Amino acid sequence: QQIQSNFIVVIHPGSTTLRLGRATDTLPVGIPHVIARRHKQQGQTAYRDSWLLREGLNKPESTEQRQNGLKMVDQAIWSKKMSNGARRIPVSPDQARSYNRQMRPAILDHSSGAKWTNTSNHPEFLVGEEALYVNPLDSYNIHWPIRRGQLNLHTGPGGSLTAVLADLEVIWSHAIQKYLEIPLKDLKYYRCILLIPDIYNKQHVKELVNMILMRMGFSGKTIHNQASLTFSRIYNSNIFKQSLCFRLCLAYGGSDVSRCFYWLMQRAGFPYRDCQLTNKLDCLLLQHLKETFCHLDQDISGLQDHEFQIRHPDSPALLYQFRLGDEKLQAPMALFYPATFGIVGQKMTILQHRSQGDPEDPHDEHYLLATQSKQEQSAKATADRKSVSKLGAFEGDLRSQASDISERMYPPEVELGSSQSDCMIAGNDSEEPLTAHMSRKTAISQFEGKALGLDKAILHSIDCCASDDTKKKMYSSILVVGGGLMFHKAQEFLQHRILNKMPPSFRRVVENVEVITRPKDMDPRLIAWKGGAVLACLDTTQELWIYQREWQRFGVRMLRERAAFVW
Repeated sequence: QQIQSNFIVVIHPGSTTLRLGRATDTLPVGIPHVIARRHKQQGQTAYRDSWLLREGLNKPESTEQRQNGLKMVDQAIWSKKMSNGARRIPVSPDQARSYNRQMRPAILDHSSGAKWTNTSNHPEFLVGEEALYVNPLDSYNIHWPIRRGQLNLHTGPGGSLTAVLADLEVIWSHAIQKYLEIPLKDLKYYRCILLIPDIYNKQHVKELVNMILMRMGFSGKTIHNQASLTFSRIYNSNIFKQSLCFRLCLAYGGSDVSRCFYWLMQRAGFPYRDCQLTNKLDCLLLQHLKETFCHLDQDISGLQDHEFQIRHPDSPALLYQFRLGDEKLQAPMALFYPATFGIVGQKMTILQHRSQGDPEDPHDEHYLLATQSKQEQSAKATADRKSVSKLGAFEGDLRSQASDISERMYPPEVELGSSQSDCMIAGNDSEEPLTAHMSRKTAISQFEGKALGLDKAILHSIDCCASDDTKKKMYSSILVVGGGLMFHKAQEFLQHRILNKMPPSFRRVVENVEVITRPKDMDPRLIAWKGGAVLACLDTTQELWIYQREWQRFGVRMLRERAAFVW
């Protein structure tokens, strides 16, 4: 039945920020998507999910790869002329280093005003800002349940699927109670729209749906893919990942730019020498410095003076002054030359993998492939019999032979139970599915082994479209959402890169390459959530709801029936 939009909660779970709100809200509530859990035993070793650090950074080849990437960045900066037609004069980090190393902080106030979260009552968990400001000496583990758009599963404490789902349930329930002022006992009167990434794990989505309906108690829910837009190439840039809908996902994002910016500032003598990438407050500072100073404007050149403040709990408020040159442009340009991140031995490009199947879904893609193959074989046999029947003198004999051959090759179908049809990845399958599977594996190995730059990934994504007409439409509408590319002049810079690298055949026929970074002047970080809120108000959404009783009875099969995208 119909439900008022103010009884629909839209949830957009990001890697660092959880955004949620009623569908009628103008803007969502945003909180850090993090939880601090109290240790079960005294003396337990503290565990904290890293923010800016990641695997693959401390390899022997990392430094050399980082330097080679920086050389490519510098070459690209020099090759692109400024708006006045002149070449940009490069600024060496040595020019800023001598000045920055002499700088000492000025004390603004002997008390920073910031405080650690009060844990004197020993709460079982803390969520959001409170979790960020837990004193490292307190007995709490810090968990970020989502990384690079996927559930943050790992071998450490709190890294199992059950533990991550429990963290998500606590964070979301806490946010719904505190910020939306909805008691958990009243969720049975509400429905939920969950936004999932364009490249998703079916098993994880299934568990999230089960958590929302059966454990949190929403009366109904639907899932919405962040990439649902006709005739445009959507580029989703976030802090830990970037994705091009629906083709591929690049396993780097804003956090890698922040870390790269820190490395570049260190080369220029960054005056805050106690900065540590393992300290979450320092990570917040680096994130702020990146958002404040970094840009993609070729016309900003030379050394500039900057300042920033540090306000840590139990410390004085400090003011630092320093100089920066090309570092502010080099860091965001690493998105186009990801070797600059120095990540070695990690898959940097991810495609949608074929599902391994689900025992609760008897009509998964394996079953459909098998039945499709049998239908094709049956149709081929019928066509053969018809062609044989047209032969003159030998009509009777040949029809008899064809019938015998057909019966031997394609025995009459018997009715199978669901478990049998699940297992029947038939030995008689035609070669076409195998060929398609092998070509898919080849594509995955081809791109997952490489670190594609953003512009190259977009061009490849468009090139994978079926027709030239579709490709032209994609070139004319490239939508950038998420907060990973909110740099000054990013729109013009990306547009220039796409125009210069697109195939010459399309350069002649595409009238305009349009890159949209702020559609309708809206914050690109809120686009996905806003899309879910609009979806909640549409009449057609009434056909997409999955209700508790339906989920209990049919399970994951309801996702295949009700999802607004191909499940």
